[in-house]
Amino acid sequence: MEIWTEKYRPQKLKDVIGQKPIVERLESFVAKKNLPHLLFTGPAGCGKTTSALCLAKELFGDSWRGNFLELNASDERGIDVIRNKVKDFARIMPLGHAFKIICLDEADALTTEAQQALRRTMESFSSVTRFILACNYSSKIIEPIQSRCAVFRFRPVDKQEIAKHIKAIAEKEKVKIDEAGIEALIGAGDMRKAINLLQSAAMAGKVDEQSIYEIAGKANPKDIKAMVENAMAGKFAKAREALIELLLAKGVSAEEIIKEIHRLVFELDIPEERKVRLIDRAGEYEFRISEGANPQIQLEALLAQFALK
Repeated sequence: MEIWTEKYRPQKLKDVIGQKPIVERLESFVAKKNLPHLLFTGPAGCGKTTSALCLAKELFGDSWRGNFLELNASDERGIDVIRNKVKDFARIMPLGHAFKIICLDEADALTTEAQQALRRTMESFSSVTRFILACNYSSKIIEPIQSRCAVFRFRPVDKQEIAKHIKAIAEKEKVKIDEAGIEALIGAGDMRKAINLLQSAAMAGKVDEQSIYEIAGKANPKDIKAMVENAMAGKFAKAREALIELLLAKGVSAEEIIKEIHRLVFELDIPEERKVRLIDRAGEYEFRISEGANPQIQLEALLAQFALK
């Protein structure tokens, strides 16, 4: 069975979803048969790597594989990969074209030393090689590299566009899914994750809201809301039971629970001053968990903040 994210990956720039202004600029590079070094920045699953692949295919045609090198910088993040793999490919003459492309995915994982070496490589071989750096956070890319690149800021894909694409895939794969299931899939604009979850749920034999949350290891917002409302109503023991069920029975991570609580706070009918305090507390407990504190104790302490008036 094919992986659906690859099966339905766009092959042309015009098919990239949710990034129309960026696609138009990239298509102008294709029309001129030239491009500068590029820096693609934005959240996961919004089309950065796909856009780089489509750009290479449209520029190089059938010879794109020989003129395109893709590396995941989070796997090989040290200076050696820049000195060896990247530099070796960069110095080779392109096949039938004026230049070739090296795409470094998750480039923000490169060490500072590796980025300094990359800067020198970009300068030395700019006549025959163009670089596309894809990252989640452009602030982690050193300024000398940023100044050498045209920056493209990808935005999260609109939820309506994800929903439309998910419905199209479900129809082609003969998968039945309702609106609640689609809402559970679309999340925060990550197209790749939505398609992966759809395929996982379809293979498990059941595609509905609850099964999708279970497969994703995420908390159902309705469960979080009920838990918080019980805490605010003075039913702390009941709220604690719900928390333990989420952590132990359903296997939801503490980080996911805090993220959902953080989102929920803004929807609560409470004074703005109290919202500020709760957000501050959520940030504090999230930090403690990331530093190794006991997740259950920290989440119970966070729930206690909702019980306090």
